[in-house]
Amino acid sequence: MKFVIAGAGAVGAYIGALMARAGLDVTLFARGAQLRALAERGVRVVGADGEFAARPRVTGDLESVGPVDVILLAVKAHSLPGLAPRLACLLDPETSVVSLQNGVPWWFTHLERVDPGGKIAASIEPRRVIGGLVYFATEVEEPGVIRHMEGSRISIGEPDGSRSARCRAIAAALIASGLRCPVTTHIREEIWVKLLGNVAFNPISALTGATLARMTADPDVAALVRAVMSETEAVAAALGLHLPVSIEQRFAGATKIGEHKTSMLQDLEAGRPLELDSVVGTALELGERMGVAMPSTQAVYACVKLRAAVIHVLGSAKNSGV
Repeated sequence: MKFVIAGAGAVGAYIGALMARAGLDVTLFARGAQLRALAERGVRVVGADGEFAARPRVTGDLESVGPVDVILLAVKAHSLPGLAPRLACLLDPETSVVSLQNGVPWWFTHLERVDPGGKIAASIEPRRVIGGLVYFATEVEEPGVIRHMEGSRISIGEPDGSRSARCRAIAAALIASGLRCPVTTHIREEIWVKLLGNVAFNPISALTGATLARMTADPDVAALVRAVMSETEAVAAALGLHLPVSIEQRFAGATKIGEHKTSMLQDLEAGRPLELDSVVGTALELGERMGVAMPSTQAVYACVKLRAAVIHVLGSAKNSGV
């Protein structure tokens, strides 16, 4: 199978390094400093379990790759409307597209927060889509260097809950790379189980600068986390989804991860755009659609949105010498 990983950040470069080390046919699509570092030195992965280096193919030009069997979408959700129309050169009639974004993805239901004007849906036919969820913690330590902190699982599944040969084949390739990759028939419920934590911990970490361990240990913040989770759980129930994990189980799982910065906090500190609308905005959009009040979630969303805007303005002023 021929793979392209569209987005070679912390998640995409880590998966690509594992696949290349296993001898699989994989190309990373990257930009900027990351593209230059990967082209010159490859990927170096460092972590508690040691380190290794790999040299996957890397490109900044999707046209140069040609049709592939599988596209792993590892860019942040806010980058997808711009990227999706450019994927046409990678598609043949049987190409599968695996979404790995945080939050509620564009294919779950139409949401203006993640797919304004339906650009993504118009570029990627529903029959191509496979849902995916990442359950490991990585970060870009410097261009070309990925730090792996915890975890090794990716779950994938058909949006309609069916079992398919293509999911099994993709899972087999990821397992051969060293990842755990269960194929689920409940990908929609799994999305909301993960969202249950992300919708609370990610934005609150961006407001406070705290790790997961610090947030779960603080009684006042822990109460806010549970309030946001409870509102999100109510939206899932209104959608007819029965979550197999409770709020307390999800809270305990975050506590176990420990001193880890969420991806949203990492993005804020690096001056990158936040996945605020895909993670929090989508929950609010669906809450409004389903008539579920979400006052705690709305308050956190508004504060993070303003903080990100202020930091952007201050950063721009600083960079321009003002």
